[in-house]
Amino acid sequence: MQYSHKIESGVLILSLEGDLIGEIKGPELLDVINNAIGEDVKYCAIDISGVKYINSSGIGVLITILTKFRNKDGEVCLINPSDHVKKLLIITKLTAIFNITDDLNSAIEKLQSVD
Repeated sequence: MQYSHKIESGVLILSLEGDLIGEIKGPELLDVINNAIGEDVKYCAIDISGVKYINSSGIGVLITILTKFRNKDGEVCLINPSDHVKKLLIITKLTAIFNITDDLNSAIEKLQSVD
């Protein structure tokens, strides 16, 4: 899996591509999250449109990210999951706890309206 990140308008934007299986890149992603939270970033938009496959470890990474932001009164939004990933989110009932939008602009609007 490859990822990139930037902070824009007070929102950490993560873009993930490939397979989100958690074992290799998971700790790196959590370091990015911890650094952003340390800089008082409260919101995270995760573009998972490029994620082809996700396993239980990958789901664990997403839930850990969500927990870290919510513990700081923040929020996370998933952007444009593929049909395969969307089905998995529905089956695991994660659609009930994650905000999910179709594009980055909608995610940023949703996150900034949380206050």
